[in-house]
Amino acid sequence: MPTRKNATAPTVDYAPVRWGVMGVADIAIHKVIPAMQASAHTPVVAIASRDLDKSRTAAKALGIEKAYGSYEELLADPDIDAIYNPLPNHMHVPWSVKAAAAGKHVLCEKPLSLTTTEARELLAVRDRTGVQIAEAFMVRTHPQWAAVRELIAEGRIGELRLVVGHFSYFRRDPRDIRSNPEWGGGALMDIGCYPITLSRWLFDEEPTEVIATLDRDPDMKIDRLVSGLLRFPSGQASFTCAGQLVSHQRMQVYGTEGRIEIEIPYNAPADRECRIFVDDGSKFAGEAAEVISLPAVDQYRLQGERFSEAVRGVGTVPVTLEDSIGNMAVIDALFRSETSARWEQPY
Repeated sequence: MPTRKNATAPTVDYAPVRWGVMGVADIAIHKVIPAMQASAHTPVVAIASRDLDKSRTAAKALGIEKAYGSYEELLADPDIDAIYNPLPNHMHVPWSVKAAAAGKHVLCEKPLSLTTTEARELLAVRDRTGVQIAEAFMVRTHPQWAAVRELIAEGRIGELRLVVGHFSYFRRDPRDIRSNPEWGGGALMDIGCYPITLSRWLFDEEPTEVIATLDRDPDMKIDRLVSGLLRFPSGQASFTCAGQLVSHQRMQVYGTEGRIEIEIPYNAPADRECRIFVDDGSKFAGEAAEVISLPAVDQYRLQGERFSEAVRGVGTVPVTLEDSIGNMAVIDALFRSETSARWEQPY
């Protein structure tokens, strides 16, 4: 079973970037903070919550030095270089703007904003303040996706024509922030954004038009099942995402001469290898597929390190604001197509 080499250490050494975390969201407590604490380059030195007891509990459990009872106190801390913002979706832009105004670099959870217009506000803030601002699409730092792009560039599947993705889980809880449509809840914003960003990245193009069909929860009104189709100059991408469906994820990339299947495309585990399959179609049901293994890595750690490299001027952010705005434009167009029942152009 071939194994691709996987370099995770920074190519250039740099001074550690001291991080503060805004809120005690599950993804921060269970995924991002432990991963960043494992790297000498991304120490988390402070955490804030509007409930001081919650921030103190999190700080004690995670070995974080400072706990604050407000986000304002966190932003006023002169020892913090960068902020990780995993607040509810409707709070992403307002608090990222405040963090940048305080001179802090900002890594904001996806989706970056509720609309394309709102996302564009961050461009002016970035340019005015000179800080780094980026969306936390951790998948874009995982070596398995670099390997997929490399295989496509090598011509292993001929010319890329189609990208197909699926991402689903089941959770129906009115108390969950993802169940509130006014806060950016629903499957498309929560997980549909992943196959969209990866499709755009693999084609290295923007879709010219998109269309979607959405099924909404009758009580909470959030989109619980979405099927989308994106038309690119060079091909097409289709995806399904759901928040009230059996848990599963998979992604496939089709070319004129072959196919690549990514076994765990989005929530790649940090404790075991990832596998991608390269199939030339010569045998039935993928029996001829080459299996390529990639060593275990923590994509949240890589995300923090890549962003920190950009802060120190020895690298660039994995996902630019311009890229994120393009993703939001696709999402906005997909929502418009729900009402119009027509193809819509992202803008």
